[in-house]
Amino acid sequence: MAVKIRLKRLGKIRSPHYRIVVMDSRNKRDGRAIEEIGLYHPKNDPSVIRVNSERAQYWLGVGAQPTEAVVALFKRSGDWQAFTGDKTPSGIDPQPAPKDKAAAYNKALAEGDGSSTTEAISKPSRKAKAAAEPEAPAAEPVLPAGSAASSDDAVEQA
Repeated sequence: MAVKIRLKRLGKIRSPHYRIVVMDSRNKRDGRAIEEIGLYHPKNDPSVIRVNSERAQYWLGVGAQPTEAVVALFKRSGDWQAFTGDKTPSGIDPQPAPKDKAAAYNKALAEGDGSSTTEAISKPSRKAKAAAEPEAPAAEPVLPAGSAASSDDAVEQA
């Protein structure tokens, strides 16, 4: 059985995500894998590359053949240099911390008029809405003359 380390495509039409998998070379591209050893998200800025180095070294050691794309990813993660003994530098760009949109909004609001609040971007809860609106007393329904309610009133008055 010829074992390959290759990419398995996931995601939507223009938003691909890949898993680095070990599978039989005769299987389909997105078929059943022997093991998943990493992931690759090329559309993020910078790209996300995560590889389980221990499992990658094991599969390379037992003779699994990586594709050209996987070799490029292994070079970025440093696994290929560890396997071949190469001295070329490796490195993956770290992911930036997500921006706090509420803090940026509050900062811009404070610069504008001096008050800082997030009420403009958050929805009030149902409980807050119910507390703000006083309940109106239920109005009695108006029934036409000759209905059952008007005949009950006539009986009570007699």
